Amino acid sequence: MAAVRGRVLSTTTKRAFDKMATARKITVDRRFDGMPKESDFKVVEEQLPPLKDGEFLAEAVYLSVDPYMRAYAHNIPLGATMVGTQVARVVDSKNGKYPVGQHVVGKFDWRSHTISGGLPSIVQGAGNAPAPYLAPDLKGLPLSYLLGILGMPGSTAYFGFLEICKPQPGEVVVVSGAAGAVGSIVGQIAKIKGCKAFGITGSDDKGRYLVEQLGFDGFANYKKGDLDKTLGQLIPEGVDCYFDNVAGEISSTVIKHMNDFGRISVCGSISSYNHDVNNPPKVTVVQGYMLMKQLVMEGFQNYLYQDRASEAFQQILQWLLEGKMKYSETVTEGFDNMVRAFIEMLGGKNLGKAIVKV
Repeated sequence: MAAVRGRVLSTTTKRAFDKMATARKITVDRRFDGMPKESDFKVVEEQLPPLKDGEFLAEAVYLSVDPYMRAYAHNIPLGATMVGTQVARVVDSKNGKYPVGQHVVGKFDWRSHTISGGLPSIVQGAGNAPAPYLAPDLKGLPLSYLLGILGMPGSTAYFGFLEICKPQPGEVVVVSGAAGAVGSIVGQIAKIKGCKAFGITGSDDKGRYLVEQLGFDGFANYKKGDLDKTLGQLIPEGVDCYFDNVAGEISSTVIKHMNDFGRISVCGSISSYNHDVNNPPKVTVVQGYMLMKQLVMEGFQNYLYQDRASEAFQQILQWLLEGKMKYSETVTEGFDNMVRAFIEMLGGKNLGKAIVKV
């Protein structure tokens, strides 16, 4: 007998299920020219084969929408499935480590159903992916958090900030892309560590959210006025740590305001993602500031800390349960709205983590 979605199926019914299982996937149909468009993608149906020993079938529940997808898109072959992580439900299994009815987190891409052998894999355009893992006990928090604050974005914020910036109590921390999935977490960790936290964002509404809801000390709206003057007025004491999600002219301006021996963690380059990868935008030179102020700038890839992921998970979970951290999600309903959610996220319409609920 086999169970699917809480039902027990006879062996005969199970064989029929194996034969008729169909997946929907979203593939990259055209190369992006600037901001991705709906017409750059294609929805494809494919018949899935019966499971082999050691495999399981996962049905998507939540899919992640992240800026890195745009950055790596030029490496994805045309016709291949768009990359991404999801929380899925195991609906059939021939692998004892992944029982039917359990939820699992895996790099299953933009698919409605996925057959997996439970092994690490190479994700097209996005490097190595760890093996799918069963959802841990979230103490009542939503499963979708495993794609955000209790998943890769949380781990990125935790290690990218603490390991590279090495913040000290009383220091001033600036975060760009501060209202996004990673930036909003970094600012809160800064406050927990006794620092002052200032966010750079693209709207006053998001800025007020950072201050009034997340406890940031202030914000700058880069779309209003002169950012250089704003930072000078907002943070006259200068910046000790900068967590960079956007690069471009915003970051060049922040670096100008850094104190001697400041530390910069480069997590992302969102401002350049919609440009030709072979012809990135030109910005103000920062080497003069780097030299005179003796700054340290280091790029960061979260996969380097995969073996310590449980450390970030446990600590952030504790902070959430203690009420020391808050978290927001922008949830889009429906697998067919994946592309729209992706485009809106790149346009900055999300607050916190962008998620698609199937």
